[in-house]
Amino acid sequence: MELQENISPSKAALNFGLIIGLVMVTLTFIIYFINYTFLVAAWYGFAVFALFFGMVIYFGIQYRKDIGGFMTFGTAFQFAFVTLIVSGLITTFGNILLYQVINPELSEILVKVQLENMMDLLDNFGASDSLSSEQIKDMRVDMEDAFTIGGQVSSFGISLFIYAILSLILGAIIKKRDKSTDF
Repeated sequence: MELQENISPSKAALNFGLIIGLVMVTLTFIIYFINYTFLVAAWYGFAVFALFFGMVIYFGIQYRKDIGGFMTFGTAFQFAFVTLIVSGLITTFGNILLYQVINPELSEILVKVQLENMMDLLDNFGASDSLSSEQIKDMRVDMEDAFTIGGQVSSFGISLFIYAILSLILGAIIKKRDKSTDF
């Protein structure tokens, strides 16, 4: 395999971010068609996060191999951050498409399922009586807002800070120092 040292981390991240974003959107649509209530299940969120994290690590290591097997932390951070941003943008557009175009009623159904799940969880802890009807109404409004276009865009904006933190972690995992240059 020939070394591709001229590929910048941003360009490689753009390509891999596109792949990850398309995989995530495809997964979302598959889950939607199988059982849309899974979209708000905690296990699904954890599984998607693990897959997302794993794919960035996998593609980061692939990129590191492509550029000669070594990568500084700065390059690894840049690669991870751009990958997360690109895949996050694609995922956000896919979610907007799903919740606003394909099935605009889906958000109402998912809010209902989320509230039921939350109330069941509170019942299990014996705390369901601690919430007033006003608090439940406020939570419903917040959940509904999260499915709007503005809510999706706002969530992406908040995600940028999370992506920066994740990129620090991913950069530390992906980097590899060339010890032969140590004196």
